[in-house]
Amino acid sequence: MFENLSEKLERSFKVLKGQGRITEINVASTLKEVRRALVDADVSYPVAKKFVDDVKAKALGQNVINAVNPSQLMVKIVHDELAELMGGQESTFSIEGNPAVILMSGLQGSGKTTFTGKLANRLKNGKEKRKPLLVACDVYRPAAIEQLKTIAEQIDVPVYSEPESKDPVAIALHAIDHAKQQGYDLVIVDTAGRLAVDEAMMVEIKAIKDAIHPNETLFVVDSMTGQDAVNTAKAFNERLDFDGVVLTKLDGDTRGGAALSIRAVVDKPIKFVGIGEKMTDLDPFRPAGMADRILGMGDIVSFVDRMQQQYDEAEAEKLEKKIKQNKFDFDDFIKQIRQIKKMGNLKSLASMIPGVGKAIKDIDIPDDAFKGVEAIIGSMTPLERSNPDIIDASRRKRIAAGSGTSVEEVNRLLKQFLSMRKVMHQVSTNPMQMMRAAKANAKAAKRGR
Repeated sequence: MFENLSEKLERSFKVLKGQGRITEINVASTLKEVRRALVDADVSYPVAKKFVDDVKAKALGQNVINAVNPSQLMVKIVHDELAELMGGQESTFSIEGNPAVILMSGLQGSGKTTFTGKLANRLKNGKEKRKPLLVACDVYRPAAIEQLKTIAEQIDVPVYSEPESKDPVAIALHAIDHAKQQGYDLVIVDTAGRLAVDEAMMVEIKAIKDAIHPNETLFVVDSMTGQDAVNTAKAFNERLDFDGVVLTKLDGDTRGGAALSIRAVVDKPIKFVGIGEKMTDLDPFRPAGMADRILGMGDIVSFVDRMQQQYDEAEAEKLEKKIKQNKFDFDDFIKQIRQIKKMGNLKSLASMIPGVGKAIKDIDIPDDAFKGVEAIIGSMTPLERSNPDIIDASRRKRIAAGSGTSVEEVNRLLKQFLSMRKVMHQVSTNPMQMMRAAKANAKAAKRGR
């Protein structure tokens, strides 16, 4: 995501490296490259030109303090303007009411149905703890209802459908009545799409919106379609006046133009971004965080948000108690691995940590990176998982055979696990002593060189 744009912007800032101050000449050279990078990323020329003009106005005449060189200052100005271009502040998302109603709109193939499942999963398992009902209002596309049901099964959420009906307005209204009767406090209505914008689709979705009065009407768009995505959003907004945009497939080979242009053209906020195929691969859109990612700075806030989505306070307290008692075992360890896997694609997660994204851009981190570890733990008996210290040589040999790994790999995992458990126990019981020990070890290592 945005890799080409990031590299081109980084190259453009090099013009200012070694310069003592910002001048009209070196700013012009830098911003010429910035504008070219934006246009190459499929940002419309008028948007790119206005962006560059705004950056230039802020950059010229800036006093460069001693601690900041001109290229660093320009990076900050570009960062702030990128965030502003994409909306400035993170937008709100309203799910007040019982039930709250969310209406999906978009073209066929934009990822609308998949996003419906991702959003339901997030609002069900996140801090909101909603009880969602999905509604199948695509009465035209073959197997549309089955597709929604397949996605719903993955997240254990029910689907309301009327396979014999061809009236999406009636289906949506009946679904809301059903939700009230059955205690569902969130209704997400998945509507029909077309291959292109047409009058019939616009009339239909406007009729659904007028009938059900949704809390949020979202326009879902495939970010890989670039400027076409922006043009389609404009056409939908003129008729539907939606509340926000969802960008899907940002993990693909996207140049980023839709994310950068859509707010400026449509004047509606981007609310969510889809960044993978898993049901957990969904993030709220943060303009400042996206600007961080574009400039290779990571996005630690989104990383923490992903962690909080999987955080269980009661489980965390139990785990903390076990760590303090030095009773952290392989059952606890495998639970932590599964929580990490639920957070999404490992490379995508790592790239959110500042300084890591650039370092791993050419490294492939497979989603099954924990496969060997899980196989080894899965080959242990319940007694061995809860008492790692009893795993002697003969047990290690059996575990290796059962997991399809070598004894050396089993030994390595056990050594790493026991060492990690010791450190976790020390930190939990006496963090200051642990810090002093670490400093003493560092000094000893220096003297030993």
